[in-house]
Amino acid sequence: MKTTMKKLLPLALAALLSPPTPCAPQDPAGFGEARLGLDQQLIEAVEELNTLRQTIVSEKLPLSRELTALERQLSELRAEYQATTRQLDGRTLDLSNLRTEIRSREAENGYLSNLFDEYLRGFESRLHITELQRYEDQLERTKLAAEDSGLEEVEVFARQVELIALSIERLDEALGGTTFEGEAVDASGIVNRGVFALVGPAALFLPEGGSEATLAEQRLGSLQPAALPFGDPADAAAAADLITAGAGLMPFDPTLGNALKIEATEESLLEHVQKGGAVMIPIFAMAGLALLFAVYKWLSMAFIGMPKEKRVAALLEAVGERDEDAVKRHVGVIKGPIGSMLARGVDHLREPRELVEEVLYEKVLTTRLELNSFLPFIAICAASAPLLGLLGTVTGIINTFKMITVFGSGDVKSLSGGISEALITTKFGLIVAIPSLLLHAFLSRKARRIVDQMEKTAVAFTNQLGRAHYADEDEARAARRPQPAPTPADLPHTSLEARIGELAAEQECASKALQESRRELVLLQQELQAQEA
Repeated sequence: MKTTMKKLLPLALAALLSPPTPCAPQDPAGFGEARLGLDQQLIEAVEELNTLRQTIVSEKLPLSRELTALERQLSELRAEYQATTRQLDGRTLDLSNLRTEIRSREAENGYLSNLFDEYLRGFESRLHITELQRYEDQLERTKLAAEDSGLEEVEVFARQVELIALSIERLDEALGGTTFEGEAVDASGIVNRGVFALVGPAALFLPEGGSEATLAEQRLGSLQPAALPFGDPADAAAAADLITAGAGLMPFDPTLGNALKIEATEESLLEHVQKGGAVMIPIFAMAGLALLFAVYKWLSMAFIGMPKEKRVAALLEAVGERDEDAVKRHVGVIKGPIGSMLARGVDHLREPRELVEEVLYEKVLTTRLELNSFLPFIAICAASAPLLGLLGTVTGIINTFKMITVFGSGDVKSLSGGISEALITTKFGLIVAIPSLLLHAFLSRKARRIVDQMEKTAVAFTNQLGRAHYADEDEARAARRPQPAPTPADLPHTSLEARIGELAAEQECASKALQESRRELVLLQQELQAQEA
């Protein structure tokens, strides 16, 4: 039906809309027939159109209902799609939150695992050396659980929690003490099996079949507990009774074995010196020689007599009074180098003052050389001893590096020899240098004080001698004294220029003599400094 309507509808529309065909004037009858035919066709087309419209109207209502039902179904599907989309978004959000929570739980698990591992390491490090045998299996089982890929995470945590529970039980046992079996190494190196008693940080050991207990401590470089005997047999017997009976008196070492370790490190002076090596020989040789010369110089200076000021003052007073007998009597009483110096000055009492000064100064120089003898050697010892100690330090470090090359840096005992040599030689070098330096300063100061006193007395003697004005010396000085130069007024005008030339020549000679004296003085000072050095 729909197909027929689709075919007739275009024909009817074409007939209605197409313009009428012009009729040929020569054929009116044919035109009428054609018009009748067309009218008939139009009537039929209109009837068919009406029929088609009725058919459309009759079919439109069910289609409208069907369309409405389909639109309603589409709306329901859209609502269902939106609900499904919202549900999917919610599920996606829930999944994202779940993933975030899973990551958070994984981080917490990792944190807890790190805490358990850290607790395991701390627990193992805090165990007494005697407890390592007791908890060895549990510690190994917990360590391997973390590395075993066949175990689930829950099983790994379970083993770690078991270790924590075991550590809590250990705390309870530590309060009242506990006993357990194990092995320990005695002083002779034999491994004995017995019973350990652990009370707090103190541990005792009683070997099987033994009657005396020992301390159980850790020995350097050993993973086995060391059985250290008690110094008092009564303590050993009391410790054995405590382990056997489970109650009693317990000998306690407040140092936890450190006292025994320190006692084991003690050594004699000879052993300590032998660790320093061959460099200790010259160090001790210099120490002995420096001490010997210092004692000798101190004894020699200690017996040097220093005159009293009253006697020196009496001598100077006699020199000022020109009483030669009194001068000789007073100088014979004064002892020591000052007395010898004054005696030589008295022997040249009537000589010129410059000669007396030279005689006194000669005695001062001689005494200074005698007093300063052997003191430079003490100074050399004070300066050389630290250098020898440094030499021993360098050789010790070289030996240490040789040991490191051979044995590596893990064995401390193999390195202790070189380190001991390095430190001991430096120590004894300073021990020798510091007293030698102090002795040299003390003796030098004492010698300088004696020389200063001699110089002071010599200056006072020469000054007093200059003020005395002995007759012979006065005449000699008067003879040597130059005549006063005439003034220009006393000279004739014609000879004034000649006199000025003479004065200039005399001034030049005096300047040359002064320069020569200064040169001799500088040479003398240099000689004195060389002698003091």
